Amino acid sequence: MFSSMNDLGQLGFEGIVPAETGRPAYDPADLLKIYIYGYRNRIQSSPRLEREAQRNLELMWLTGRLMPDFKTIANFRKDNGKAIRRVCRQFVVLCQQLGLFSEALVAIDGSKFKAVNNRDRNFTSAKLQRRMEEIESSINRYLSALDTADRQEPAVAQVKAELLHEKIATLKTKMQELKEIEVQLNETPDKQISLSTRSAR
Repeated sequence: MFSSMNDLGQLGFEGIVPAETGRPAYDPADLLKIYIYGYRNRIQSSPRLEREAQRNLELMWLTGRLMPDFKTIANFRKDNGKAIRRVCRQFVVLCQQLGLFSEALVAIDGSKFKAVNNRDRNFTSAKLQRRMEEIESSINRYLSALDTADRQEPAVAQVKAELLHEKIATLKTKMQELKEIEVQLNETPDKQISLSTRSAR
């Protein structure tokens, strides 16, 4: 699994080195598997992930039948937000290296890019970097909102978590698209790319 292929210590995850005293902590790689499983299956509420770890055969197989409580899952996301985002970026790079992304370049923000000569379809390195930073900032806000949802009543938390998950999934898709554009951009002599020009060919 992807989470087991990475040096989580270098990525900034906490709890890599076991404490000399006290109860052994969960391996961050196992908690990351739970987080990724929840993301893939639209389960972002920590109480729901706790229940899935206890009854879902797929998740039980992934984690070796570990059953962390919802507080452990919520704290993992809260304490390792930056590291989780680094894993997401590495995942995008891996997909690019394996050729899993389409060659086609698609619009980034829906209706904002419908005009054929819309200036927002033209990308420079600086503009692309700004857009990535904006998306990263939005993901941070939604992750913070998920932490807030975890502290609310289960029924309310589930509804909010599902809505927030959809927003995060959309933003991560946009980030993947921008990463693909970045690869194309770096191959151009003038370090500039136009989506409208490429789509017209």
